[in-house]
Amino acid sequence: MSEHPLHVIFDNPVIPPNTGNAIRMCAGTGAHLHLVEPLGFDLSEKHLRRAGLDYHDLAEVTVHPNFDAAMAAVPGRVFAFTTAATTHYTEINFEPGDALLFGTEPTGLPPEHLAHARITKELRIPMLPGRRSMNLSNSAAVATYEAWRQLGFPGGV
Repeated sequence: MSEHPLHVIFDNPVIPPNTGNAIRMCAGTGAHLHLVEPLGFDLSEKHLRRAGLDYHDLAEVTVHPNFDAAMAAVPGRVFAFTTAATTHYTEINFEPGDALLFGTEPTGLPPEHLAHARITKELRIPMLPGRRSMNLSNSAAVATYEAWRQLGFPGGV
């Protein structure tokens, strides 16, 4: 089993509070957060720090210079979240070491990343018709907590 039960990957995030919220969520779940450059902000930005509060030292965050480097760093399967997918995230039996991949705000994952050889499956979070997408940090939290629940909340109380 991986040192972390789960991995969360943000591909080219641009909104600091979303990443700050993800840092806090990863601190609470033990997930490892991977950020793929270019980032649309500096990790020391006050909006990022405010959203992440004092959780930066409680979460493992790795910044990767490109998508291929991020894909090489995660040990398990990689599930890409996209509104174009037909499989709901709740249909997957998550395993330790799995990675949950989310695209940039507001465009999502580019086709070349969705076609990467490491992508196990594309998943979606169901929504009412006519909605564009959920907020990035909310989507990551919904998916991460479902995967963590399936794993039995390792390390949780």
